[in-house]
Amino acid sequence: MDEVYLTREGYEKLKSELEYLERVKRKEITKAIAHARAMGDLGENAEYDSARDEQARCEEHISQLKGKLSRVRLIDDEDIPKDKVFIGAKVTLVDLDTDEQFEYMLVSKEEADYEKGKISIESPIGKGLLQHKENEVVEISIPAGILKYKIIKIAR
Repeated sequence: MDEVYLTREGYEKLKSELEYLERVKRKEITKAIAHARAMGDLGENAEYDSARDEQARCEEHISQLKGKLSRVRLIDDEDIPKDKVFIGAKVTLVDLDTDEQFEYMLVSKEEADYEKGKISIESPIGKGLLQHKENEVVEISIPAGILKYKIIKIAR
C-alpha cells in the first residue's frame, strides 16, 4: 500500500481521532446497544438496528485510521528542497486575472482543509503547483477553466 505523508500536526490529529473513537465513541455505542436491547424485541427494534449500524461504521473508521497510521511517513522539511513547491510548502500566489493574493499549504489528502488554506497535492491546484519555483507563472486547468497564478513566495 502507498505511504501516507503527513505533517506532525496531521499525524497527531489522526492519532487523537483514533483514540477518541476507541476510548469514548465505542463506549457510547455499547451503551446505546445495551439500552436498545433492554427495550425488548430486537427483530423490530429500530434503535437497536441504528446502534448496530453506527457500531459498524465506527469500527470501519477505526480500521481505516489504523491502516493510515501504520503507513505514515512524516514530512521532514530537511529532506525537501526549499526552492520548489513540494508537500509541506506554504505557497503565496497572486491570481493574474484578479490580482488577488492568497496562501496555500500543500498537504496530503488526509490533511486537506480548504477553510484553513490547506490543499491536497492531489487536487488540480496542488498538482499544478508542484515542482514550480518562485516567480514562475503557472497555468492550472480546473473544471471551470484555466487559472493563472504567479508564485510569489515558497516557505516551510
